Amino acid sequence: MGFFDKLKTVFTKATSSLAHEFKRIVTRSPRLTAASIEELEAALLGADLGLPMTQQIVGAVRAAFETQGSSGLDLVSIAACEVEKSLNGLDAGFVARPDGVTVVSIVGVNGTGKTTTTAKLAHRMAQRGEPAILAACDTFRAAAIEQLQLWGTRLGVPVIAGAYQADPAAVAHDAITAAQARGARWLFIDTAGRLHTKHNLMQELQKVHRVVDRKFPGAPHEVLLVLDGSTGMNAVVQAREFNKAVRITGLVITKLDGTSKGGAVVAIQRELGIPVKFIGIGEQPEDLQPFNAKEFSEALFASRE
Repeated sequence: MGFFDKLKTVFTKATSSLAHEFKRIVTRSPRLTAASIEELEAALLGADLGLPMTQQIVGAVRAAFETQGSSGLDLVSIAACEVEKSLNGLDAGFVARPDGVTVVSIVGVNGTGKTTTTAKLAHRMAQRGEPAILAACDTFRAAAIEQLQLWGTRLGVPVIAGAYQADPAAVAHDAITAAQARGARWLFIDTAGRLHTKHNLMQELQKVHRVVDRKFPGAPHEVLLVLDGSTGMNAVVQAREFNKAVRITGLVITKLDGTSKGGAVVAIQRELGIPVKFIGIGEQPEDLQPFNAKEFSEALFASRE
């Protein structure tokens, strides 16, 4: 089973409900009534698509009803098309610098799967023939360094680490030195998980980025925020606050296998204007894949046969 086939399976419960609602609305009346619009909005909001995306889809549905009525109207295709257009509006590319090392900082709250995501991304680049190094800059969480080292051993990716309670910025500084000396193309920095409401911890993250920039001007070149897809719209709040503190260049949505709703992915990207670059639906390295707007949109509105 391919990655997006798995995603369709994950979303089946919610998407089948959506498809059922769409079919019921179309077959009930040749006209789109106020009651029908209200039901359509409720179904879309219930799938965590957010108000702006819901309004965009409803607008497209209205236009379709006005031009052709309900005869042969495929609301699922209309909705999927609108979501795809919205998701395709941002550049989700993830490209190495033409020369030297590309530094990627991985940030997020505790429990989002940040450390495993960091390791999987490094593995992905190494598999492409682009040597990668991991920096264990979470020097506070118990066993965080060992967790990253275990992943590094499993995936064959070197790990630069310091002692527990060491300054994370110093570890990041040393990791850049090591990456440059070894001719690595990628350096992935695993930062400590932190609540977006803790001002002092956000300042610490800013310090890590300042030190990295002084050591290697322009770094970090990518700052990826890892969000737990199962938290739904709460992830929007996290993303908004992290983006205030540091310049977020992309999102990684994990644990989509733990939810039947994927609409929050759309809502987050739509509200913040930050592209989703990777999504994850499992624990294996191959369960983290680059985001594909078309396939994701189709999976989001797929129905159970």
